[in-house]
Amino acid sequence: MSLTGTPLFAAVVALTVIAVVLPLAVWSKVRGPAVARLAVRGTMVLFAQTTAVALVFVAINRDMNFYASWGDLFGTGKYVTAAPDLGADGLGGKKADEVKAEPKVRQKFEPVEGLGGRVQKTELDGGISGVKGDVMVWLPPQYDEPAYKGKKFPVVELIPGIPGTGKSWFQGLKAHEVLEPLMKQGKVQPFILVSPRAMLLGNADTGCANLPGKVNADSWFSVDVRKMVTDNFRASDEARTWGVAGYSAGAYCAAKLAVLHPDRYSAAVSLSGYNDPGQEPSSLVAKDPELRRTHNLKNLLQAAPTPPAVSLWMSGAEQDGYLSGMDLKGLAQSPTAVHAEKVTGGHNLESWSKQIPQTFDWLSKTVKAP
Repeated sequence: MSLTGTPLFAAVVALTVIAVVLPLAVWSKVRGPAVARLAVRGTMVLFAQTTAVALVFVAINRDMNFYASWGDLFGTGKYVTAAPDLGADGLGGKKADEVKAEPKVRQKFEPVEGLGGRVQKTELDGGISGVKGDVMVWLPPQYDEPAYKGKKFPVVELIPGIPGTGKSWFQGLKAHEVLEPLMKQGKVQPFILVSPRAMLLGNADTGCANLPGKVNADSWFSVDVRKMVTDNFRASDEARTWGVAGYSAGAYCAAKLAVLHPDRYSAAVSLSGYNDPGQEPSSLVAKDPELRRTHNLKNLLQAAPTPPAVSLWMSGAEQDGYLSGMDLKGLAQSPTAVHAEKVTGGHNLESWSKQIPQTFDWLSKTVKAP
C-alpha cells in the first residue's frame, strides 16, 4: 500500500473514526477487575492517540510529500549502486567534452499523479555518479508552442530539503502553479524545471557531496541529471543557461553546487539556507570535522582558485539564511555576486513558496536563454 496513496489515507481515516467511536460505545460497559478495566480503557485511549497522530502524519505527507515511499520513511530505499572516487571535478577522470560526447541516454517519462500532465517523472540510472533515482521535469507552457519550435530553454534544477522528494517542489511549494501564469504573462522567463531525488542514503543528508565509498551526490546533480536533461529536452549544457535553487538543506546544496561548478551553473537561489553543513543534524559531511570545515560555504568560496563567476540569491529570516548570505556577501569578490534578502515568515514551505515569484524574477535576469 502506497505511503501517499488514497487507500492508506482512507484506512487511517476509518481507524481514527473507530478509535473515537469505540470508547464512547463501550467505555461504561467494560467489565472485570479494576486493573483489567483500566488496561482496556488505557488501550483504547492509546489506540485513539496513535491513530490521530497517524492521520495527521499521512495527511500532511500526502500534501507536502516529505516521504514518497515506505523506503524513504524508514530509510531502507537503495539508490546508490556504486560510489567510486570520481576526483575533484566529479567526472571520474573524464573531460567535460568527453561526457558531453557520450551516446545520448533517452529516457521514458510518465505523468505524475496529482500534478497535471506537464510534470513528468523518469527513473535515471546515473552513469557517472552510480546513483539510480527518480527525476521530475516540468516543461514551461511555451515549450510546445509553434513560435518556440526548435528553440532551447534555460533550466533551473530544484533541490528539496531533508526530508523531501523531487515532488516536494511541485506538490509542497507548488512551484509550477505559481510560475506558469507568470511565464504566460512574460513576467518570468520560461524555464524547464528539474527536481531530482535528494534522499539517496536513507534519511541522511548527503550535503550534495561526493563521498567515495558512500555516495556521489554532487555528480548525480551536476553531471548525470544535467546530461539527462540535455539528452531529452531542448536545453543547452552551457553554464549561463543553468540555475539551481533549493530550500533548507537543499538551499545549502544549491549554493554549494554553484560555487563549486561555475562551469555548470551561473546562479543559485538559497531559501533559508546555511553555510555550515553542521546545521543539518543528519548531515553526513558534518560527521567528519575536516569535511565539515572544508565544505563550509565560506571556506569553499575562499579556497576557490579564482572567484567563481556565479550569482547567489540568499534569503531568509535573520537567523535562518539572511546572516549566512551576508557572511558570503562580505567574502565575495568579483565576478562572484551575492544578494542577501531578509524576509519574514518561518522555516516552512508556505514561506518559501511565497518567495518564488521574486526569486524567479531574479533568475530571469541572471540565467540566460540559450
